[in-house]
Amino acid sequence: MASPRTFTFLCGLLAANLVGATLSPSAVLSLGPEVIRKMLTQKLKDHDAIYTLQQLPLLSAMQNESARGIFSSLVKPILKHIIWLKITSASILQLQVQPLANGQELMVKVPLNMVAGLNTPLVKTLVELHMEAEAQAIIHVETNETGHTHLVLSDCSNTGRSLHIRLLHKLSFLLNSLADKVIRFLVPALPKLVKSRLCPVVKAAFEDMREDLLNLTKVPVSLSSDHLEFDFVSPAINRSVVHLILEAKLLDSEGKVTKLFHDSVDSLNLPSLYHTPFSLTVRKDVVDAAVAALLPSKERVVLLDYVLPEIARQLKLSLKVISEKAADQLGPTQIVKILTQDTPELLVDLGNAKMAQLIVLEVFATSEAYHPFFTLGIEATSKAQFYTEDDRLMLHLNDISSDQIYLMNSAIGLFNPELLKTVTTKILTSILLPNENGKLRSGILVSMVKPLGFEAVSCSLTQDALVITTGSS
Repeated sequence: MASPRTFTFLCGLLAANLVGATLSPSAVLSLGPEVIRKMLTQKLKDHDAIYTLQQLPLLSAMQNESARGIFSSLVKPILKHIIWLKITSASILQLQVQPLANGQELMVKVPLNMVAGLNTPLVKTLVELHMEAEAQAIIHVETNETGHTHLVLSDCSNTGRSLHIRLLHKLSFLLNSLADKVIRFLVPALPKLVKSRLCPVVKAAFEDMREDLLNLTKVPVSLSSDHLEFDFVSPAINRSVVHLILEAKLLDSEGKVTKLFHDSVDSLNLPSLYHTPFSLTVRKDVVDAAVAALLPSKERVVLLDYVLPEIARQLKLSLKVISEKAADQLGPTQIVKILTQDTPELLVDLGNAKMAQLIVLEVFATSEAYHPFFTLGIEATSKAQFYTEDDRLMLHLNDISSDQIYLMNSAIGLFNPELLKTVTTKILTSILLPNENGKLRSGILVSMVKPLGFEAVSCSLTQDALVITTGSS
């Protein structure tokens, strides 16, 4: 069993070269720049970023700037002509989330559009200044003193290159001259205001977004009486995509962990997010365990002649080939018991999936019989069709075949179990398959889809994982 340190090291490799790499986390939630942009935009609204802009103290900031300069004595007469200077309207344009050249950091750009009103006794008309600025910050992965990694936002600032201030409407020569002087002192003052007043809001919005993302990964996935949970391990950034590496565990109805998935030799190849905003990639052994939780080992008992008389007749005919005496003993209360064994396993080949399972089938001559006529061990496969309905992942099993049949014990002497292959396949198709599809009918809710701003998901299978993604909002 690999140590936690080894697993952390493997996950840490994601930071270097994630997409296309062969690694072994249980699951990975991959978020494209569109998701980050939408979530951060909403969080800025929640934190009243517009109100923060509207309350920027332009006049006092300009006064402070002028006091530091060598022309402060020239500025004081100008300030005497300004009664107030305030933001009258403000908006945040569409955020941009872009990868930096190193491929391990993201640049967040927050474009600002503002109009400031300047009131002066020189004229009754309000003098308006149009101001464009841009707050910029970096998202990257940081390791704390305890060795844990997490996403952080840092280096929030406003560069002079993105700053543009102009007079909205041309007025008299005197007012134009006054406005030009005001603009001259706002140019160094406004970036400092953005950094001191807006950047803390941007950082708080990012912290809330990060917390929401982590909470989304922790929502239990209901699997009948059991449920699947994911624990956040570490983040990674690869080009424009943020990856949250997750560790899966299966819990029973009492909340006890029945299986951990962080130790597995199975690999995980992550797809690139070229045309989709997010993806949840779940390793195949985790999917196998989820299917097994939905289809627990259970004994199914059927009065064959009463429920499926035609198949009961075929069983009797098939059994006559082996032993006429045994076939004659099959009564109208004959019983078939079907017990599924172990964990179903998905077999994937070129996108086509099959589910393999081990089945024990027993045939009793009558309902009063204590011992079966014979017991068969069957290696069966069904075509597994994964599909989605809105925000639910669905699985349907089509057909079932008895690939290998073994005689486990027999009270009618040794015989070749292949002689019963056709009729046992019909029994499984008529009894087991509808029962399993009934348990799978409700599907699995992908709870993170709607909180991320989407309504529906799609899915695909790779050799080593199930990939859930969406392309519509």
